[in-house]
Amino acid sequence: MSVYDLPMLNAGLNLTATIILLFARSAIKRREIEKHKKLMIAGFSVSVLFLISYLIYHANVLSVPFREPEWFKPIYLVILLTHIVLAATVPFLAVISLRRGLKRQDEKHKKIVKYAYPIWMYVSITGVIIYLLLYQIFPQPV
Repeated sequence: MSVYDLPMLNAGLNLTATIILLFARSAIKRREIEKHKKLMIAGFSVSVLFLISYLIYHANVLSVPFREPEWFKPIYLVILLTHIVLAATVPFLAVISLRRGLKRQDEKHKKIVKYAYPIWMYVSITGVIIYLLLYQIFPQPV
């Protein structure tokens, strides 16, 4: 495995986080608190692994600009920009949410999760979409 394989790994980690978050939401809706707790710890752990891999990749490769097709570039950039802006908030929101949940500060936990969950889901899903666009659907010339 080389550093150039990390985007695919990162997409896989994002997809895994998305699936775990969906299962965790389902568990809490059924009031399965222990299952929800385990799933959220797993989702957080996968996201930490993603962040480490992402930082390693970008420390070595820096970035891959989207050049082609030109007609799709504005759409890609909107997805990328919203992804980046919201991704910067996820570590903070996730840590606060996890901490409040583990301490069983249920009301405080619910207040932040109202924002944290959809942002985390959006970032995880758009992370996969960005990978697909940049490396699979429209592979960029080097």
